[in-house]
Amino acid sequence: MRVAAARLGLVGLLLAGWELWARAQNPLLFVPPSRVLPALVRLLRLQSYPALPRELALTALEVVVAYLLAVGLGLALGFLLGLPRHVGEVYEPILAALYAIPSVVWYPSLMLFFGLGPASKIAFGLLLGFFPVVLAVLAGLRGVDRQLLTVARSMGAGPGATFLKVVLPAITATLVAGLRAGLALTAVGVLVGEVLGARGGLGALLNHAYGFLRTPDYAALAVVALAVVVGLDAIAARVEGRARRWAS
Repeated sequence: MRVAAARLGLVGLLLAGWELWARAQNPLLFVPPSRVLPALVRLLRLQSYPALPRELALTALEVVVAYLLAVGLGLALGFLLGLPRHVGEVYEPILAALYAIPSVVWYPSLMLFFGLGPASKIAFGLLLGFFPVVLAVLAGLRGVDRQLLTVARSMGAGPGATFLKVVLPAITATLVAGLRAGLALTAVGVLVGEVLGARGGLGALLNHAYGFLRTPDYAALAVVALAVVVGLDAIAARVEGRARRWAS
């Protein structure tokens, strides 16, 4: 209870400071919270952007497709490289180095290759979501106790039983953390891709509002984008909690 009250108090102080500061600035560039709420109401009533449901559906579709591809490719490559222990030790630093490169530098090439349509946004989301998954698999497999594998094999467990009874529970905590991070980064990648250049989607609406100095609408759209990412992360957090309980 005290923690919740402290959080609410901090949020209230930040909003009050934001309100006072924004009112002293250029209203075309800075918007106080008192103007964001009416803009958010107009947005949700489909007054400012009637096409919001269609654009949100497009963004959601791009996120789902990109995430499924990221998970599929990440799991496949992670197990392919990680199960042979020495292969994973060779390639994991290379993947980590590629992951360290700012992902936005890849987007112009993706847009040139895939165009301004959904394909480039899916590719960018896939790129951001892929690395946390594959690196989580490699890290999890590297941390499996080799003695447990030896004991399982000595007791007659085959490859499938060893994987299900020993390897999978051992890597679950690391794996679900990577899947959760991959989901958030996939959503961010799709939104950033839409902002940088798209014909549709929530990011395209953000770009439109920003370009025409519709600052209250821009802030309201940013709140919606934030709600989408936070909502996805909350769902992933619940799944992560259940997976950790299963593994323990």
